Amino acid sequence: MTKHRLNLKTFVTLLMLAVLAAGCASVNLESHTAETAEQALQTASSQSDRQEAQRYLLRSADQFQNRDDHAAARRILRSDQLSPVAAELEDQYLLLSMASATALEDRDWATQLADELPRDQFLRYERGIMSRAANLQADTLQLAGNHLGAAATLITLAQSDSRQDVQAIHDRIWLALKATSNAQLSKESGTIIGYEAQGWIELAGILREPGMKLDDQGRLVREWQNNWPGHPAASALPSELGLIASLAESRPEQITLALPLDGPLASAGKAIRDGFFAAYYSDESADRSTTSIRVVNSADSNFDELYRELSADGQDLIVGPLEKDALAALARLKTLPVPVLGLNYLPDDADIPTGLYQFGLSAEDEARQIANRLALENNDQVLVLIPQGEWGDRLESALLQRMAENGSLALDIERYFREDNLRAVTADLLGITVSRERAIDVERTAGINVEFEPRRRQDADAVVMVAEPTIARQFKPLFAFYFGGDLPVYSTSMVYEGNKDPGRDRDLNNVIFTDIPWVLDDENSFRRTATEALPDMRGQLGRLFAMGADAWDLSKRLPLLRQVKGASLNGQTGILTMTPQGSIHREQLWARFRSGTPELLTTMPEEDTSGTE
Repeated sequence: MTKHRLNLKTFVTLLMLAVLAAGCASVNLESHTAETAEQALQTASSQSDRQEAQRYLLRSADQFQNRDDHAAARRILRSDQLSPVAAELEDQYLLLSMASATALEDRDWATQLADELPRDQFLRYERGIMSRAANLQADTLQLAGNHLGAAATLITLAQSDSRQDVQAIHDRIWLALKATSNAQLSKESGTIIGYEAQGWIELAGILREPGMKLDDQGRLVREWQNNWPGHPAASALPSELGLIASLAESRPEQITLALPLDGPLASAGKAIRDGFFAAYYSDESADRSTTSIRVVNSADSNFDELYRELSADGQDLIVGPLEKDALAALARLKTLPVPVLGLNYLPDDADIPTGLYQFGLSAEDEARQIANRLALENNDQVLVLIPQGEWGDRLESALLQRMAENGSLALDIERYFREDNLRAVTADLLGITVSRERAIDVERTAGINVEFEPRRRQDADAVVMVAEPTIARQFKPLFAFYFGGDLPVYSTSMVYEGNKDPGRDRDLNNVIFTDIPWVLDDENSFRRTATEALPDMRGQLGRLFAMGADAWDLSKRLPLLRQVKGASLNGQTGILTMTPQGSIHREQLWARFRSGTPELLTTMPEEDTSGTE
């Protein structure tokens, strides 16, 4: 009887194996299309021929990519079944992996792939897909932070494939070289091999001196062309450099500053005016024999009518208005024959007429930079304090949008008025109120006294505190009082008055905040000279003075910033870039309060993108 049972058990096992084998045999890997990544992996796992299974997985990943489902492709490509991949399938595997890593902006995966990529990897592919492979390789290297490797890939592509769009590839090479750090560029300049590569390295190095004037940049570019006449970039300069070389000839000569010089915005208007003229007179490249700058008072004016008058008077550029409602009135004109550098911002959903540029000290820019720093420092779950009001609404929206893009989460947001009980606001933010109410509920339910020891919520990584100094100096000690003293605190420039005051700002110790170079860079020679002549230009007025100085520098570079992707200006208010719609954004510096004094923080490795103006 026992023997019969064993035979029956063996029979059943064999029968199940036969059914499974029959099922597997019924799957034609050449024609099978998986609906999900898991289905593809399950189907492949049942195959006895590992190489055929890997071919099927790579084909499935390609099918998911064609459906723009790179997440499913990544699930397949990063599975154990493709580790290691067969040698004859490695090129296909790398191509597919680079495509999904860059599409998903998966920095960790790109870094892993970059470490495995030979510099000439793209040359292994058939001529028909060589260009795609090279561009994916460059994208992967850049995502991994190896910008010089990306440039080398594109230089080799330009040499290997005469069908390339010369201007487009030169623009890409230039952007990659701009993003290469000074240290890496200096290191490679002594070891780089090849005429074209050496020429590119020299070109990338000549414009890196901070504060270099536009005319000097143009002169150096032209000198490089004369020194490297046979270099491909000499006859087809990167678009940014071509514009730099020609901008001196096309800069505006008749400029009007339209600013409020009386009324509630008079002090702001005058500070911007003074900054504009200070930058103009310190600019050795300015041709004062041909440049005319006039100032008109825009306070209480009908700005669209003022614009029509100025346009009819032969102006090349109008800087202003500062007032948001005046900017909105200007936007209703639809087209602006004379360009305008507005000193404020319209709502994101506004229709922006051709010829209108927007520049200002945007709180939204600072909110986005805080969100980016939170992500870079792996503080993904945060508590947020923001003042009530329309300004706070805009800042909150920008912060949450960028946090969502970065995969971060605001656990709680407390909006407050300066008159509120700040102890209660802080207790609510840190979850102390909830903890106390829970203990009270237990007492009521059980009918006994409960030993209560308040605890803050434990899921927060950091606090974002948007507050003016007098309020921030109260909030920061309250975080410690309510058991949140260990949480890093990030803030906007609003937290710092702009003048060192260690005695009062000790309560802000360890707060990390972003602010403009004019405020934080003690080596700023322009600020030192300007404040010696105008000692009142400190604090918030100093920030507006710096904005006026940048308005002068922007006046010469508006076409450059708009037409060349990646072009930037190292200004007094930050690194300035422009969107395709003409909106100028700033990347500021970072500091931390130490002993009541801001201490400049060094740039994080992920942000090290030295380049030209």
